Amino acid sequence: MNTAFYIARRYLFAKKSTNAINIISTISVVGVFVGSAALIIILSVFNGFGEMVLKMFNTITPEIVISPKAGKTFDPTSAYFVSLKKEVSIYSYSEVLSENALLRYNNKQSVGLIKGVSDQYLRNKSLDSITVEGKFLLNSSAGSYAVLGSALQTYLMVNITDPFNQLQIFSPRKGKASNSINSVNDFTVLSLPVSGVFEVQQDFDNIAVVQLKFARELLGEPVRISFIEINLKPGVNAEQFKELIEEKIGDKFEVKDRIQQNKVLYNILGTEKWAVYIILTFILIIAIFNIIGSLTMLVIDKLKDIAILSSLGAGKSLIKRIFLFEGMMITMTGCVFGLVIGFVFCLLQQRYGMIKMSQENLMMSNAYPIAFKWTDFLLVFLTVSIFSFVASALSANLSVKKIDYLNQQL
Repeated sequence: MNTAFYIARRYLFAKKSTNAINIISTISVVGVFVGSAALIIILSVFNGFGEMVLKMFNTITPEIVISPKAGKTFDPTSAYFVSLKKEVSIYSYSEVLSENALLRYNNKQSVGLIKGVSDQYLRNKSLDSITVEGKFLLNSSAGSYAVLGSALQTYLMVNITDPFNQLQIFSPRKGKASNSINSVNDFTVLSLPVSGVFEVQQDFDNIAVVQLKFARELLGEPVRISFIEINLKPGVNAEQFKELIEEKIGDKFEVKDRIQQNKVLYNILGTEKWAVYIILTFILIIAIFNIIGSLTMLVIDKLKDIAILSSLGAGKSLIKRIFLFEGMMITMTGCVFGLVIGFVFCLLQQRYGMIKMSQENLMMSNAYPIAFKWTDFLLVFLTVSIFSFVASALSANLSVKKIDYLNQQL
């Protein structure tokens, strides 16, 4: 066994001549324990929130989007798109035509984004999870329907159970100049009932989803579309499939995966998590550096032992390693117990939802979400290890400063 480690372990459990040393050492362990547990719990909660938000976004965000680099629309009937539509790796291939329009319901009106989608769009069964009222229904034997985002529904005060009032949509006619005498003739006006309301986030909640056929009639666009949304079958690598499309599609089109579609969201989630990590790490550093006081007092308590070890031939490096190991054992004990307790707490929260959020924040569950990432545990462990090494090394230097003087006194 390593001599320095053996002696340090004996010092860790041995009775000190001054009880204050034990108290300060205990405070150091508890401080690191609480800091480590808090850090892993907060990071796991952020992971949970991140997964919950991304899950909701991914419900309405396809795995791959193909859009033109120039202009708003393109022709989807080219040979490549016809062959792509038959690709066996694709679960749903939805053609989308979208444009801003004026929506009116009773005496309320608002500008919103009309999103016309083909039938395969509804193969996304998870759309029901974001539907807060009614059903996500676009077509039936009775005709076409619209599904509104919650922001539009709230502003227009749409009652989806009212069979007498329908949603009116106004879109400028293509090629028509403004007519100040009778401006209504410059617009295509269509009406349809609202079947449901969905809620994701403000950027999406200002959308009215309709059938592609209805959107073509409204916007006067019989062939061209705005973009193509693709979802892949389970097990298909989205990044590799995206690269395959980019190789064949040419430079006139832009192909984006989910991260590229929601780049701002991913950046925000990452930035917030790192900001919290940095703040809590500063608190953890303060707890770790309590070890300096504990080791300083231990060095004073063990001055005679240091002198005896030196007289027996122990070098300064050995003595420094003894107190370095001592400090590392104190802090790492707190770290390991903190990670274990943090993991147990997160596991209980994940399974039983002990701590609840406000009902106003209710999305999918009113309990704080938890998600584990092994990289977070490794990050906390390395953070504590690095700063405890620095603090212990600084304190260990004190143990050899007066060795020559102690040897003379001895």
